[in-house]
Amino acid sequence: MGPPADRPTGGRGRRLVCLLILCACLSLLACSDSPTGNDASDLPPQAPVYGYAVVRTYPHDREAFTQGLAFDDQGTLYESTGQHGQSSLRRVDLNSGTILQHHDLPSALFGEGITVFGNRIIQLTWQAGRAFVYDKAGFDLLREFTYRTEGWGLTHDGQRLIMSDGTATLYFLHPDTFAETARLTVRDHRGPVIRLNELEYVGGEILANVWQTDRIARIDPRTGHVTGWIDLTGLLQPSDQRQPVDVLNGIAYDARTDRLFVTGKWWPKLFEITLTP
Repeated sequence: MGPPADRPTGGRGRRLVCLLILCACLSLLACSDSPTGNDASDLPPQAPVYGYAVVRTYPHDREAFTQGLAFDDQGTLYESTGQHGQSSLRRVDLNSGTILQHHDLPSALFGEGITVFGNRIIQLTWQAGRAFVYDKAGFDLLREFTYRTEGWGLTHDGQRLIMSDGTATLYFLHPDTFAETARLTVRDHRGPVIRLNELEYVGGEILANVWQTDRIARIDPRTGHVTGWIDLTGLLQPSDQRQPVDVLNGIAYDARTDRLFVTGKWWPKLFEITLTP
């Protein structure tokens, strides 16, 4: 009895089977070379890396586990600190580091990113899914809203709030209803950039600390592409690390004076910097 009618016969059949196997193998190889979940053609080119120069150094509360840092349009500095039982919202004097106003969060909550939107300050919490909206002048609680992800960094572009949750995704929220209006995946030439943390919107781009690194990503808010990296290696000198310090975290931009500031968790200093090629 000959082979079933639906099975290839002879040399032609064997060649067809071999061709199909070869195509399958090539497809698998092509998939393994591409970043997971991304078409390589969608990835941006490798971004340039910028250095820094320190313009001025300011004192910073060594007890502040910095999670958010922001200026208002009057040049007043605000800070959000983390850790259970130590989380707070603060108004800080830039030049002296003195805490001018202080609001403690409930001990069960872990404070995260903040942004100043008009006359309101909005503060995230880490895993509780709760955010607080305060009156900027007196830190009076105006309202609360919830979200389904973790809360890490927060900024705004003048029209939308922009939130990170430690993944490669940025979330855009309506500033009044706090409903999600869009989301964006951040990618560099290798694929998604994860562990996006504290955020700041500067000159039409989003700056993002990448947790546990000394780098800040410069992100195009239209495409999610990383257009540059700021390498802050060596910013905190060994003499400043005699007591425990944690990672770089905290970006603030004073739009009135076009000045950029960075610090870290439990850092004794806050740095005004400019970028270098």
